Amino acid sequence: MRRLPAAAAALTALALLVSGCSGGGDRATDGTVRLSFQSLAWQKESVDANKQLVQEWNAAHPDIQVDYVQGSWDNVHDQLLTSFEGGEAPDVIHDASDDLADFAYGGYLADLRPLLPDRLTGDIPRQSWETTTFGDGVHGVPFLQEPKVLIANTKILEASGVRIPTPEKPWSWPEFRDVTEKLTGKGTYGVAWPLKEPVSVTLNLGLSAGGQLFHRGADGKVTIRFDAGDEVMPGTVRDQVNSDSSAARSALGMGGSDTLPGFFGGKYAMVPLGFSYRQQVVEQAPEGFQWTVLPAPAGSGGLAQGVSPQTLSVAEDSPHKKEAVRFIDFLLRPANMVRLARGDWMLPTGTEALADPALHTQENGWAAGTALARALRPAPAQSVRGYPEWKDKVATPALQEYYSGAIDTEELRRRLVEDGNRVLARYQR
Repeated sequence: MRRLPAAAAALTALALLVSGCSGGGDRATDGTVRLSFQSLAWQKESVDANKQLVQEWNAAHPDIQVDYVQGSWDNVHDQLLTSFEGGEAPDVIHDASDDLADFAYGGYLADLRPLLPDRLTGDIPRQSWETTTFGDGVHGVPFLQEPKVLIANTKILEASGVRIPTPEKPWSWPEFRDVTEKLTGKGTYGVAWPLKEPVSVTLNLGLSAGGQLFHRGADGKVTIRFDAGDEVMPGTVRDQVNSDSSAARSALGMGGSDTLPGFFGGKYAMVPLGFSYRQQVVEQAPEGFQWTVLPAPAGSGGLAQGVSPQTLSVAEDSPHKKEAVRFIDFLLRPANMVRLARGDWMLPTGTEALADPALHTQENGWAAGTALARALRPAPAQSVRGYPEWKDKVATPALQEYYSGAIDTEELRRRLVEDGNRVLARYQR
Protein backbone atom coordinates (compact mmCIF):
# COMPACT_ATOMS: atom_id res chain seq x y z
CA MET A 1 0.00 0.00 0.00
CA ARG A 2 1.35 3.39 -0.98
CA ARG A 3 2.37 5.81 1.76
CA LEU A 4 2.49 9.59 1.82
CA PRO A 5 4.33 11.91 4.20
CA ALA A 6 2.39 12.79 7.34
CA ALA A 7 1.95 16.40 6.28
CA ALA A 8 0.43 15.37 2.97
CA ALA A 9 -1.89 12.94 4.73
CA ALA A 10 -3.04 15.68 7.10
CA LEU A 11 -3.78 18.01 4.20
CA THR A 12 -5.68 15.25 2.45
CA ALA A 13 -7.74 14.51 5.56
CA LEU A 14 -8.56 18.21 5.84
CA ALA A 15 -9.56 18.32 2.18
CA LEU A 16 -11.89 15.39 2.73
CA LEU A 17 -13.57 17.18 5.59
CA VAL A 18 -13.94 20.36 3.60
CA SER A 19 -15.27 18.57 0.54
CA GLY A 20 -17.58 16.55 2.77
CA CYS A 21 -16.70 13.25 1.05
CA SER A 22 -20.42 13.02 1.28
CA GLY A 23 -20.79 9.89 -0.76
CA GLY A 24 -24.10 8.23 -0.83
CA GLY A 25 -24.75 9.22 -4.43
CA ASP A 26 -27.45 11.80 -4.81
CA ARG A 27 -29.99 12.61 -7.52
CA ALA A 28 -30.26 16.26 -8.52
CA THR A 29 -33.62 17.95 -9.02
CA ASP A 30 -33.18 17.53 -12.80
CA GLY A 31 -32.83 13.76 -12.43
CA THR A 32 -29.02 13.66 -12.76
CA VAL A 33 -27.36 10.98 -10.61
CA ARG A 34 -24.27 12.21 -8.77
CA LEU A 35 -21.66 9.69 -7.69
CA SER A 36 -18.61 10.33 -5.53
CA PHE A 37 -15.39 8.53 -6.48
CA GLN A 38 -12.67 8.52 -3.82
CA SER A 39 -9.33 7.91 -5.49
CA LEU A 40 -6.05 7.14 -3.72
CA ALA A 41 -3.90 8.04 -6.72
CA TRP A 42 -1.06 10.25 -5.53
CA GLN A 43 1.65 10.39 -8.20
CA LYS A 44 1.06 13.17 -10.70
CA GLU A 45 0.80 10.81 -13.67
CA SER A 46 -1.73 8.67 -11.83
CA VAL A 47 -3.81 11.58 -10.53
CA ASP A 48 -3.88 13.08 -14.02
CA ALA A 49 -5.00 9.78 -15.56
CA ASN A 50 -7.80 9.32 -13.02
CA LYS A 51 -9.07 12.89 -13.32
CA GLN A 52 -8.98 12.75 -17.11
CA LEU A 53 -11.02 9.55 -17.14
CA VAL A 54 -13.59 11.12 -14.81
CA GLN A 55 -13.84 14.09 -17.17
CA GLU A 56 -14.32 11.77 -20.16
CA TRP A 57 -17.05 9.87 -18.34
CA ASN A 58 -18.87 13.05 -17.32
CA ALA A 59 -18.73 14.41 -20.86
CA ALA A 60 -20.29 11.22 -22.24
CA HIS A 61 -22.84 10.67 -19.45
CA PRO A 62 -24.63 13.91 -18.60
CA ASP A 63 -27.24 11.92 -16.64
CA ILE A 64 -24.63 10.28 -14.35
CA GLN A 65 -22.02 12.73 -13.08
CA VAL A 66 -19.01 11.67 -11.02
CA ASP A 67 -17.31 13.88 -8.44
CA TYR A 68 -13.61 13.12 -7.95
CA VAL A 69 -12.55 13.06 -4.27
CA GLN A 70 -8.87 12.79 -3.33
CA GLY A 71 -8.06 10.27 -0.60
CA SER A 72 -4.80 9.13 1.01
CA TRP A 73 -3.22 5.71 1.45
CA ASP A 74 -1.94 6.83 4.86
CA ASN A 75 -5.33 7.06 6.56
CA VAL A 76 -7.73 5.28 4.22
CA HIS A 77 -8.80 2.49 6.59
CA ASP A 78 -9.73 4.75 9.50
CA GLN A 79 -11.22 7.37 7.18
CA LEU A 80 -13.42 4.80 5.43
CA LEU A 81 -14.51 3.22 8.71
CA THR A 82 -15.59 6.63 9.99
CA SER A 83 -17.45 7.41 6.76
CA PHE A 84 -19.19 4.02 6.73
CA GLU A 85 -20.35 4.37 10.31
CA GLY A 86 -21.49 7.93 9.65
CA GLY A 87 -23.41 7.02 6.50
CA GLU A 88 -21.22 9.25 4.33
CA ALA A 89 -19.10 6.75 2.43
CA PRO A 90 -18.12 7.46 -1.18
CA ASP A 91 -20.11 5.53 -3.79
CA VAL A 92 -16.99 4.24 -5.58
CA ILE A 93 -14.08 3.36 -3.28
CA HIS A 94 -10.43 2.93 -4.29
CA ASP A 95 -8.49 0.75 -1.84
CA ALA A 96 -6.29 -2.36 -1.71
CA SER A 97 -7.58 -5.91 -1.41
CA ASP A 98 -5.78 -6.58 1.88
CA ASP A 99 -7.76 -3.73 3.47
CA LEU A 100 -11.20 -5.01 2.44
CA ALA A 101 -11.83 -8.03 4.70
CA ASP A 102 -13.19 -6.20 7.74
CA PHE A 103 -15.31 -3.90 5.55
CA ALA A 104 -16.67 -6.82 3.53
CA TYR A 105 -17.51 -9.00 6.53
CA GLY A 106 -18.89 -5.94 8.30
CA GLY A 107 -21.47 -5.40 5.56
CA TYR A 108 -20.11 -2.05 4.40
CA LEU A 109 -19.27 -3.10 0.81
CA ALA A 110 -21.76 -4.22 -1.83
CA ASP A 111 -21.59 -7.72 -3.27
CA LEU A 112 -20.82 -6.97 -6.90
CA ARG A 113 -21.63 -10.38 -8.38
CA PRO A 114 -25.11 -9.49 -9.70
CA LEU A 115 -23.86 -6.16 -11.06
CA LEU A 116 -20.60 -6.89 -12.85
CA PRO A 117 -20.69 -7.20 -16.66
CA ASP A 118 -19.46 -10.43 -18.24
CA ARG A 119 -16.77 -8.50 -20.11
CA LEU A 120 -15.09 -7.46 -16.88
CA THR A 121 -15.46 -10.73 -14.99
CA GLY A 122 -14.09 -12.66 -17.97
CA ASP A 123 -11.14 -10.34 -18.58
CA ILE A 124 -9.69 -10.49 -15.05
CA PRO A 125 -8.21 -13.90 -14.10
CA ARG A 126 -9.71 -16.06 -11.37
CA GLN A 127 -6.73 -15.71 -9.03
CA SER A 128 -7.17 -11.95 -9.05
CA TRP A 129 -10.88 -12.24 -8.21
CA GLU A 130 -9.91 -14.44 -5.26
CA THR A 131 -8.27 -11.40 -3.64
CA THR A 132 -11.63 -9.63 -3.38
CA THR A 133 -13.84 -12.62 -2.58
CA PHE A 134 -14.92 -12.76 1.04
CA GLY A 135 -17.33 -15.46 2.09
CA ASP A 136 -19.78 -15.87 -0.79
CA GLY A 137 -19.46 -12.31 -2.11
CA VAL A 138 -17.18 -10.33 -4.40
CA HIS A 139 -16.60 -6.96 -2.76
CA GLY A 140 -14.17 -5.23 -5.10
CA VAL A 141 -12.73 -5.26 -8.60
CA PRO A 142 -8.94 -5.88 -8.58
CA PHE A 143 -7.36 -3.75 -11.28
CA LEU A 144 -3.69 -2.94 -10.56
CA GLN A 145 -1.02 -5.21 -9.07
CA GLU A 146 2.61 -4.80 -8.14
CA PRO A 147 5.17 -7.62 -8.03
CA LYS A 148 8.40 -7.35 -6.09
CA VAL A 149 11.46 -7.19 -8.34
CA LEU A 150 15.19 -6.75 -7.91
CA ILE A 151 16.39 -3.38 -9.16
CA ALA A 152 20.09 -3.77 -9.84
CA ASN A 153 23.09 -1.59 -10.66
CA THR A 154 24.05 -2.81 -14.14
CA LYS A 155 27.70 -1.79 -13.85
CA ILE A 156 28.28 -3.68 -10.60
CA LEU A 157 26.33 -6.68 -11.84
CA GLU A 158 28.25 -7.02 -15.10
CA ALA A 159 31.64 -6.42 -13.49
CA SER A 160 31.04 -9.27 -11.01
CA GLY A 161 30.59 -11.92 -13.70
CA VAL A 162 27.58 -13.49 -11.98
CA ARG A 163 24.88 -15.17 -14.03
CA ILE A 164 22.13 -12.72 -14.93
CA PRO A 165 18.74 -14.22 -14.04
CA THR A 166 15.71 -14.16 -16.32
CA PRO A 167 12.05 -14.98 -15.67
CA GLU A 168 12.67 -18.26 -17.49
CA LYS A 169 15.73 -19.06 -15.35
CA PRO A 170 15.69 -17.00 -12.14
CA TRP A 171 18.11 -17.30 -9.26
CA SER A 172 17.20 -19.85 -6.60
CA TRP A 173 17.28 -18.58 -3.02
CA PRO A 174 20.64 -20.31 -2.31
CA GLU A 175 22.09 -18.92 -5.57
CA PHE A 176 20.78 -15.47 -4.68
CA ARG A 177 22.60 -15.66 -1.35
CA ASP A 178 25.83 -16.66 -3.14
CA VAL A 179 25.41 -13.86 -5.69
CA THR A 180 25.02 -11.19 -3.02
CA GLU A 181 28.29 -12.34 -1.46
CA LYS A 182 30.04 -12.00 -4.81
CA LEU A 183 28.57 -8.53 -5.33
CA THR A 184 29.80 -7.39 -1.94
CA GLY A 185 33.08 -5.49 -1.97
CA LYS A 186 34.75 -2.47 -0.49
CA GLY A 187 32.03 0.07 0.19
CA THR A 188 29.34 -2.02 -1.51
CA TYR A 189 26.78 -4.46 -0.14
CA GLY A 190 25.30 -7.04 -2.47
CA VAL A 191 21.77 -6.15 -1.41
CA ALA A 192 19.78 -3.78 0.80
CA TRP A 193 16.52 -5.10 2.23
CA PRO A 194 14.23 -2.20 3.20
CA LEU A 195 12.24 -3.93 5.94
CA LYS A 196 10.75 -1.14 8.01
CA GLU A 197 7.44 -2.93 7.36
CA PRO A 198 8.63 -6.55 7.07
CA VAL A 199 5.45 -8.60 7.14
CA SER A 200 3.96 -8.35 3.66
CA VAL A 201 7.27 -8.79 1.82
CA THR A 202 8.09 -11.82 3.99
CA LEU A 203 4.74 -13.47 3.34
CA ASN A 204 4.52 -12.56 -0.34
CA LEU A 205 8.04 -13.62 -1.34
CA GLY A 206 7.74 -16.68 0.89
CA LEU A 207 5.25 -18.18 -1.58
CA SER A 208 8.12 -18.79 -4.01
CA ALA A 209 9.60 -21.34 -1.61
CA GLY A 210 6.29 -22.98 -0.82
CA GLY A 211 5.61 -20.92 2.30
CA GLN A 212 2.00 -20.21 3.17
CA LEU A 213 1.90 -19.63 6.96
CA PHE A 214 -1.90 -19.28 7.05
CA HIS A 215 -3.88 -22.51 6.61
CA ARG A 216 -7.67 -22.72 6.39
CA GLY A 217 -9.27 -25.90 7.71
CA ALA A 218 -12.41 -27.70 6.58
CA ASP A 219 -14.35 -25.73 9.20
CA GLY A 220 -13.27 -22.48 7.55
CA LYS A 221 -11.09 -21.43 10.45
CA VAL A 222 -7.51 -20.25 9.86
CA THR A 223 -4.49 -21.39 11.84
CA ILE A 224 -0.82 -20.45 11.54
CA ARG A 225 1.99 -22.92 10.89
CA PHE A 226 5.64 -22.06 10.26
CA ASP A 227 6.85 -24.88 8.02
CA ALA A 228 10.10 -25.47 6.14
CA GLY A 229 8.97 -23.41 3.15
CA ASP A 230 8.18 -20.47 5.40
CA GLU A 231 11.78 -20.41 6.67
CA VAL A 232 13.52 -20.02 3.30
CA MET A 233 13.01 -16.34 2.48
CA PRO A 234 13.43 -14.89 6.01
CA GLY A 235 16.29 -17.29 6.73
CA THR A 236 18.13 -16.13 3.60
CA VAL A 237 17.77 -12.48 4.57
CA ARG A 238 18.87 -13.13 8.15
CA ASP A 239 21.97 -14.97 6.93
CA GLN A 240 22.80 -12.21 4.46
CA VAL A 241 22.68 -9.63 7.24
CA ASN A 242 24.18 -11.51 10.16
CA SER A 243 26.41 -14.26 8.72
CA ASP A 244 27.54 -13.09 5.29
CA SER A 245 27.53 -9.30 5.77
CA SER A 246 26.28 -9.13 2.20
CA ALA A 247 23.13 -7.21 3.14
CA ALA A 248 23.24 -3.79 4.77
CA ARG A 249 22.06 -3.95 8.39
CA SER A 250 21.21 -0.25 8.32
CA ALA A 251 18.63 -0.85 5.58
CA LEU A 252 16.46 -3.05 7.80
CA GLY A 253 14.81 0.02 9.30
CA MET A 254 14.32 1.77 5.96
CA GLY A 255 11.39 2.17 3.63
CA GLY A 256 11.94 1.50 -0.06
CA SER A 257 12.57 5.12 -1.03
CA ASP A 258 15.19 5.46 1.72
CA THR A 259 17.47 2.99 -0.05
CA LEU A 260 17.62 4.83 -3.36
CA PRO A 261 20.37 7.37 -2.52
CA GLY A 262 22.66 4.53 -1.42
CA PHE A 263 21.71 2.52 -4.49
CA PHE A 264 22.54 5.43 -6.80
CA GLY A 265 25.81 5.96 -4.92
CA GLY A 266 26.98 2.36 -5.38
CA LYS A 267 26.50 1.40 -1.72
CA TYR A 268 24.01 -1.33 -2.66
CA ALA A 269 24.28 -3.46 -5.80
CA MET A 270 20.61 -4.50 -5.65
CA VAL A 271 17.42 -3.49 -3.85
CA PRO A 272 14.22 -5.60 -3.75
CA LEU A 273 11.41 -3.11 -4.40
CA GLY A 274 7.88 -2.92 -5.68
CA PHE A 275 7.61 -2.61 -9.45
CA SER A 276 6.31 0.97 -9.25
CA TYR A 277 9.56 2.20 -7.68
CA ARG A 278 10.96 2.30 -11.20
CA GLN A 279 9.35 5.70 -11.56
CA GLN A 280 11.41 7.08 -8.68
CA VAL A 281 14.54 5.52 -10.17
CA VAL A 282 13.85 7.18 -13.52
CA GLU A 283 13.21 10.56 -11.89
CA GLN A 284 15.99 10.53 -9.29
CA ALA A 285 18.90 8.55 -10.76
CA PRO A 286 21.98 10.63 -11.62
CA GLU A 287 22.71 11.15 -15.29
CA GLY A 288 24.31 8.11 -16.86
CA PHE A 289 23.31 5.72 -14.07
CA GLN A 290 22.55 2.30 -15.55
CA TRP A 291 20.06 -0.04 -13.91
CA THR A 292 18.01 -3.10 -14.73
CA VAL A 293 15.00 -5.03 -13.45
CA LEU A 294 15.47 -8.67 -12.44
CA PRO A 295 12.98 -11.26 -11.16
CA ALA A 296 12.91 -12.02 -7.44
CA PRO A 297 14.47 -15.38 -6.42
CA ALA A 298 12.50 -18.57 -6.96
CA GLY A 299 12.09 -21.77 -4.98
CA SER A 300 9.90 -24.84 -5.04
CA GLY A 301 6.97 -22.61 -5.94
CA GLY A 302 8.79 -21.08 -8.89
CA LEU A 303 8.38 -17.32 -9.28
CA ALA A 304 5.12 -17.32 -7.32
CA GLN A 305 4.64 -14.33 -5.07
CA GLY A 306 1.71 -12.80 -3.31
CA VAL A 307 0.10 -9.51 -4.24
CA SER A 308 -2.71 -7.40 -2.84
CA PRO A 309 -4.13 -5.63 -5.88
CA GLN A 310 -5.58 -2.15 -5.84
CA THR A 311 -9.36 -2.39 -5.97
CA LEU A 312 -12.54 -0.51 -6.77
CA SER A 313 -15.56 -1.21 -4.56
CA VAL A 314 -19.07 0.14 -4.12
CA ALA A 315 -20.51 1.16 -0.75
CA GLU A 316 -23.41 -1.00 0.40
CA ASP A 317 -25.31 2.16 1.36
CA SER A 318 -24.98 3.70 -2.09
CA PRO A 319 -28.43 4.19 -3.65
CA HIS A 320 -26.90 4.01 -7.13
CA LYS A 321 -24.96 0.75 -7.20
CA LYS A 322 -25.75 -0.03 -10.86
CA GLU A 323 -24.52 3.38 -11.99
CA ALA A 324 -21.41 3.03 -9.81
CA VAL A 325 -20.56 -0.31 -11.43
CA ARG A 326 -21.13 1.18 -14.89
CA PHE A 327 -18.53 3.82 -14.02
CA ILE A 328 -16.11 1.16 -12.75
CA ASP A 329 -16.59 -0.80 -15.97
CA PHE A 330 -15.71 2.34 -17.92
CA LEU A 331 -12.59 3.01 -15.84
CA LEU A 332 -11.43 -0.55 -16.44
CA ARG A 333 -11.95 -0.89 -20.15
CA PRO A 334 -8.69 -2.37 -21.49
CA ALA A 335 -7.35 0.88 -22.95
CA ASN A 336 -8.26 2.79 -19.79
CA MET A 337 -6.74 0.13 -17.56
CA VAL A 338 -3.50 0.53 -19.48
CA ARG A 339 -3.61 4.28 -18.84
CA LEU A 340 -4.10 3.68 -15.11
CA ALA A 341 -1.31 1.08 -15.04
CA ARG A 342 1.16 3.34 -16.80
CA GLY A 343 0.19 6.25 -14.56
CA ASP A 344 0.95 4.16 -11.46
CA TRP A 345 3.86 2.21 -13.04
CA MET A 346 2.11 -1.04 -12.11
CA LEU A 347 0.65 -4.04 -13.94
CA PRO A 348 -3.03 -4.27 -14.89
CA THR A 349 -4.93 -7.36 -13.85
CA GLY A 350 -6.95 -7.46 -17.07
CA THR A 351 -5.75 -9.99 -19.64
CA GLU A 352 -6.38 -7.73 -22.62
CA ALA A 353 -4.73 -4.71 -21.00
CA LEU A 354 -1.72 -6.77 -19.96
CA ALA A 355 -1.18 -7.75 -23.60
CA ASP A 356 -0.91 -4.13 -24.72
CA PRO A 357 2.45 -3.54 -26.49
CA ALA A 358 3.05 -0.42 -24.36
CA LEU A 359 3.59 -2.73 -21.35
CA HIS A 360 6.04 -5.03 -23.13
CA THR A 361 8.82 -2.62 -23.98
CA GLN A 362 12.33 -3.13 -22.63
CA GLU A 363 12.49 0.50 -21.59
CA ASN A 364 12.40 0.99 -17.81
CA GLY A 365 11.90 -2.72 -17.21
CA TRP A 366 8.28 -2.98 -18.34
CA ALA A 367 8.77 -6.31 -20.13
CA ALA A 368 10.56 -7.81 -17.12
CA GLY A 369 7.55 -7.01 -14.95
CA THR A 370 4.86 -8.23 -17.32
CA ALA A 371 6.69 -11.55 -17.59
CA LEU A 372 5.98 -12.08 -13.87
CA ALA A 373 2.23 -11.46 -14.08
CA ARG A 374 1.29 -15.11 -14.56
CA ALA A 375 3.09 -16.06 -11.33
CA LEU A 376 1.24 -13.59 -9.09
CA ARG A 377 -1.06 -15.06 -6.46
CA PRO A 378 -3.33 -13.68 -3.73
CA ALA A 379 -1.31 -12.59 -0.70
CA PRO A 380 -1.37 -15.37 1.94
CA ALA A 381 -3.28 -13.30 4.52
CA GLN A 382 -5.74 -11.91 1.99
CA SER A 383 -8.97 -12.96 3.70
CA VAL A 384 -7.74 -13.67 7.24
CA ARG A 385 -9.76 -11.86 9.88
CA GLY A 386 -7.51 -10.52 12.61
CA TYR A 387 -4.55 -10.18 10.26
CA PRO A 388 -4.02 -6.44 10.97
CA GLU A 389 -3.70 -7.08 14.72
CA TRP A 390 -1.44 -10.10 14.17
CA LYS A 391 0.73 -8.07 11.82
CA ASP A 392 1.09 -5.08 14.13
CA LYS A 393 1.33 -6.79 17.53
CA VAL A 394 3.00 -10.11 16.73
CA ALA A 395 4.62 -10.42 13.33
CA THR A 396 6.21 -6.99 12.84
CA PRO A 397 8.21 -6.94 16.11
CA ALA A 398 9.09 -10.64 15.83
CA LEU A 399 10.41 -10.34 12.27
CA GLN A 400 12.30 -7.14 13.03
CA GLU A 401 14.10 -8.89 15.88
CA TYR A 402 14.71 -11.97 13.76
CA TYR A 403 16.22 -10.10 10.84
CA SER A 404 18.48 -8.13 13.16
CA GLY A 405 19.74 -11.37 14.76
CA ALA A 406 18.20 -10.72 18.18
CA ILE A 407 16.13 -13.94 18.13
CA ASP A 408 16.61 -17.29 16.41
CA THR A 409 14.32 -19.27 14.12
CA GLU A 410 12.71 -21.27 16.92
CA GLU A 411 11.73 -18.14 18.83
CA LEU A 412 10.39 -16.59 15.64
CA ARG A 413 8.30 -19.70 15.01
CA ARG A 414 6.96 -19.71 18.58
CA ARG A 415 5.91 -16.08 18.44
CA LEU A 416 4.36 -16.18 14.97
CA VAL A 417 2.49 -19.42 15.66
CA GLU A 418 1.60 -19.49 19.36
CA ASP A 419 1.04 -15.78 19.89
CA GLY A 420 -0.45 -15.48 16.42
CA ASN A 421 -3.01 -18.24 16.81
CA ARG A 422 -4.20 -16.70 20.05
CA VAL A 423 -4.89 -13.46 18.16
CA LEU A 424 -6.72 -15.17 15.28
CA ALA A 425 -8.80 -17.28 17.65
CA ARG A 426 -10.49 -14.19 19.03
CA TYR A 427 -11.77 -13.32 15.54
CA GLN A 428 -13.02 -16.83 14.75
CA ARG A 429 -15.20 -17.72 17.73
